Amino acid sequence: MRAWGITDVGLRRRENQDTYAFEMFGAPDTVVAVVCDGMGGVNGGRLASSLAVSTFMEELHQSAHSGMTAEQVSEMEARCVQAANTAVYARSIEEEAYHGMGTTLVSAIVSPDTAVICNIGDSRAYHIGAEGISRVTRDHSVVESLIESGDITREEARTHPNRNLITRALGPDKDAECDCFVLPIAEGDGILLCSDGLVVTMEDEEMLGIIRAEPDGEQALTQLLELSKSRGAPDNVTIVLIWNGGEAQHG
Repeated sequence: MRAWGITDVGLRRRENQDTYAFEMFGAPDTVVAVVCDGMGGVNGGRLASSLAVSTFMEELHQSAHSGMTAEQVSEMEARCVQAANTAVYARSIEEEAYHGMGTTLVSAIVSPDTAVICNIGDSRAYHIGAEGISRVTRDHSVVESLIESGDITREEARTHPNRNLITRALGPDKDAECDCFVLPIAEGDGILLCSDGLVVTMEDEEMLGIIRAEPDGEQALTQLLELSKSRGAPDNVTIVLIWNGGEAQHG
């Protein structure tokens, strides 16, 4: 199991309000990763995302134990998300300057045969396997709801005036509702986590093409970031890539 991560402020933002973390966890064959995209004022977004990531990881270390089933891992991961929400919400009501701050979150706990993924907001998780690339998560956003109702197309969503509005986040409310997914993975499969700064600049198949063409994970992420910036990178860009053994699959 291997993992890489990269983050960049992009070309239009003054500060990077994304935060990410990943580590080998419990055993050398398990990776835990989390990506957060903050929102709320000059400093609020950065604080919200960093606090959510650190709290999520701390809660995970306190709660995880050997022999957990996939269902137990999913329940634990959801509790970690709630702990992160509690931390961000508490800080937001303690200081007026941070009132209303929040963050998205997408996380993954990946073992050799299973990936357990949770998300809230519009940061995404993708599965990369023999059949190609598929999005695991559903965006909690205004445009995703409009797409699902048939009011706009995915192409129209890229330039929609409400494309940055999300319908769920960590921090604004006392409780947070996340979605969790359990999916089987095979050797050579990958899990990609990213903030929306990546997906607004390229198609899923473009991401897959770069990852499959570049066996070095670090170089693949660098190329994804460079392509995003060549297309204007209007937001912060953060990517984490996890490979389940072996080299990246080539098409």
